[in-house]
Parts: sequence; structure tokens; C-alpha cells
Amino acid sequence: MLELEVKNLIIDVLQLEDITPEDIDSAAPLFVEGLGLDSIDALELGVALQKKYGISLSADSEDTRRHFASVQALAAMIESHRKK
Repeated sequence: MLELEVKNLIIDVLQLEDITPEDIDSAAPLFVEGLGLDSIDALELGVALQKKYGISLSADSEDTRRHFASVQALAAMIESHRKK
């Protein structure tokens, strides 16, 4: 399942040792509330997505902010990228 894959990627890339994929709500925000990630986390995650899925993201793009809203949004972006 892609959402589980994304959750594992987040945990691995950001070295969130105390969090399991089950702890991450797919619909919860990744930044501020929810997981509470910051801009450095976003950069690291963006690089990991580029390496793993070949997706290039623009840091200041409104689309990128929307894609990083939640695990569900990231999974949907990866899925749409795969269909191209």
C-alpha cells in the first residue's frame, strides 16, 4: 500500500525512531500540528521522494505545499506521477 510506503519513507528519512507507521494518521497534517515537521524536514523528504520516485518538486510552489499536506496527499501525488 502506497500510504504505508510513504509513512515508512517519512520515518526512515527523518529518523523518527519513536514513531511507527500506525502512529501516523494518513489524513493528518504533516507540518505544524499533526507530525509537526518543519522546513528542513520538508527538504529532506523532498530529496528522498526525488530519489525514490523520480519526482522533482519546486520548494516555493503552491502545488508542493498542497502535496506535502498529508500522507494521503503525498501518496496521491506519487500515484499521479506514476501514471504519466
